[in-house]
Parts: sequence; structure tokens; C-alpha cells
Amino acid sequence: MKNILLIATGGTIVSKESENGLVPQVTSSEILDYIPESRKICNITTVQLFNIDSSNITPFHWLRIKNCIQENYGRYDGFVITHGTDTMAYTASALSYLIQNSYKPIVLTGAQKSIVELDTDARKNLLNAIIFAADDNACGVKIVFDNNVIIGTRARKTRTRSYNAFQSVDYPSIAIFRNNRPLYYIEEKKKYNVIFHDSLDPNIFLLKLIPGTDLHILSLLKEKYDAVIVESFGMGGLPGEDTEKLVAILDDYLSSGKVLVMATQVPYEGSDLSVYEVGTFMKNRENVLEASTMTLESVVCKLMWILSKTKDAKEIHRLFYLPIDKDILI
Repeated sequence: MKNILLIATGGTIVSKESENGLVPQVTSSEILDYIPESRKICNITTVQLFNIDSSNITPFHWLRIKNCIQENYGRYDGFVITHGTDTMAYTASALSYLIQNSYKPIVLTGAQKSIVELDTDARKNLLNAIIFAADDNACGVKIVFDNNVIIGTRARKTRTRSYNAFQSVDYPSIAIFRNNRPLYYIEEKKKYNVIFHDSLDPNIFLLKLIPGTDLHILSLLKEKYDAVIVESFGMGGLPGEDTEKLVAILDDYLSSGKVLVMATQVPYEGSDLSVYEVGTFMKNRENVLEASTMTLESVVCKLMWILSKTKDAKEIHRLFYLPIDKDILI
């Protein structure tokens, strides 16, 4: 039997009612009591890393999860992380950059209802995650949720209540669960040169445009943040009738040496600055990057990983467009 480490971090899956709403309370040592059949699948060791609502997850917590996996990587065949759903896609993306080329599965799961409830999705999700973590063909960072196996860099939460809360954006789920086993659509080749990274730069700001946004805000943001992600409309770009004014604002921001990433608010099919005039004047400027087919979660976490390693414009450009675990489809 394989040896699996279950890392508990909190979330709805382990929550109980309190006078102020749901609060994570079920511990790592208690959670397996709800799926006793898991003991027949593998040897499971549990650790309570923290027990918080996932809305409170920060890059500090991502590094703690990475450190826990790194410290135990030689002792276990796979890892399961129970996690709240609200920021699970961010955590999956962050771990995809912090732990690259993992030949062992690192599986995140959670639930829309607590494991203590009768009509919950938690027991199925957790059992599937454990089965997948013990599967011979599994590797890398994945989310297992509602019978789907999603690559960590492609996942996004798209529903707040329904059990099918996560989707794989612009890339297929690599497997589905049928009869309590994963049925693979895409079989991945394992890479055995696992690489752990130790730092993230959290000084990233997301600017979501609305019609009429005053882009002079970029001059304020450059004082505080190392990079700004602009979530624009449609294919992407900086809108405005006065092109000269826009260019002056952009040049002022870029002259500070800070990074600007253009993304789109549209959830599928990505951005393309070359299509419309509002984007073409930015296309080839140094320190302007384009999210293209990346999810917002992956853009945020990849920037944190890159900027913790370098502030050199050419190296930032190279690393941003370097495909890592299917994060950018070029």
C-alpha cells in the first residue's frame, strides 16, 4: 500500500456551524473518520498545518504548504491537501510554481458543504482525492473536485453553491472518476527532476477596469507594487479617446521599471492585444506582458514566483512566457 500524507488547512470541508456562521473546526485526525474506507486504499498520515477559512490564505500559507511537502517528499508517495474552495485555484497555481516537475501527485480538494453534513459532496471529493494520490499514473499539482481532475494552473472556481464548482479553463480535465477510479483523458509523462522554490513576491496589484476608470491610478500604484495586472475588457488594452495621454501615462509607469500585465475579464479564450487599437500601441513595449491564455490565478502566482527571483526585464519576459505545467498555451 502506498503512503499518503493528508495536509489539512481548513475550509468549508471541515467547518461546523457557530453563532457567527461556518467556522473550520474538524481536525485532520477526525476527518478520515467520515470516510473509513480510505484506510483500505493506502496508509494515510494526517497533519494539521492550519485550520482557517480559505479567504484568509496568503502567500505565507502557500510557502508553509510547500515546506511541509518538501520536508516530507521522500517519505510519502503522494499528498492530499484539504482546502477551502474560495482560494483553492490560487493555491493550486502557487504550488505549481513552487513545486515544479513533481513526479508525485499533490492533490487539492475541498467541498461546498461540510463533511459533517448528510448531503455533502465532501466525502466523495476527499475519497477521490486520496484514490488519485495513490494512483500509479498521477503526478504534479491537481485539483480533484466533483469527479474531475484538473491541472493546477488551469483551474478556476466558477460557482459559489453548486457541487460542480470548478472548471478547467481552456484546457480539458485530464481525468474523470468512474466507478471509484480515475479514467484518464490525458496521460502525462512524469518528470523526475522535482524542483522546490522558496520565495514569492506578494507585491502584486490587480486593477479591474470599469468603463471610465481613471488610469492615472497607475502613477500611485507604481510607488507600492512591483507589478500591476490590468484586467481589461474583451481582447484587452487600455481604453481612452486621447491616445497621446494614454501613452504618457503608460510611459510614466513603465519608466519606473515596474511590470504591467494586460489580462481580460472574459473567463475563456484569453487576450490578444494585437486585435484592437486600444491594445496594439502596448504590444511590444518593454515590461508590458500579456496574459494570453493564462488564468488570472496563474498570472498572479507566476508573477509572484518570477519577481521573487529577478527584476531584470528580459528575464521576467522569458520566465513569464515559459510554459509551466500547461499554464500558457502557445
